[in-house]
Amino acid sequence: MPEFDLDSLKKTWQEQPVQEKYDNSEILQMLNRKSRNYVKYIFWISVAEFIFFSVLGLFYIIQGKESNSFISILEKLGARKTTELEGSLDNIYVVLKIMSLSITAYFVYKFYQNYKKIKIEENLKKLILKIIQFKKTVNAFILINILLLIAFTSIFTVFVFYILNTQNIEVTNSALTGFVLAIIISTVLAVLLIWLYYKLVYGIIMRKLDRNLKQLKEIDSQEI
Repeated sequence: MPEFDLDSLKKTWQEQPVQEKYDNSEILQMLNRKSRNYVKYIFWISVAEFIFFSVLGLFYIIQGKESNSFISILEKLGARKTTELEGSLDNIYVVLKIMSLSITAYFVYKFYQNYKKIKIEENLKKLILKIIQFKKTVNAFILINILLLIAFTSIFTVFVFYILNTQNIEVTNSALTGFVLAIIISTVLAVLLIWLYYKLVYGIIMRKLDRNLKQLKEIDSQEI
């Protein structure tokens, strides 16, 4: 009986040709489909956000709850509730809502364009460039939403001081300090909440898209 040689068996096993489960073209198609799906998910999330905030904005404009809550803040600082004040606030709210929804609608359209441009039959270099462009669009969308919140808060803060000055109201230092601190704290908290929301909802999908992009770049480097 021949002697069993474990080392020889290992060597023979290692020398056996290993067939790849998928070739690069098949992997590319799978990554392309996944990338297209991730872009589609973000597109539909942005559409849902646009519809939600449109309905919410119309509801508050009709009910007048936002302007009422803001007027109550002004009254606490000593301002008088007048028809002119209510009209000015309503106009500001409508303009800001339209501006916000217009920007969101623009990005919904951009996401849709990016989604349509990522096609399975495209070559690898174009696919990589379009995924990178899509990532930039998402990052711009998040940044602009945060900047809009800061801008809107600043506009209303300036409006408060304008009303107080117009009605010749002198606010005590303690009340003024409390108002400014409340604005700063609420703005910081709102920015953190927005950042956390986008980090969770968009971030999960973007991380998966990043992994796809990394694999696509590896395939591209092998083809050079």
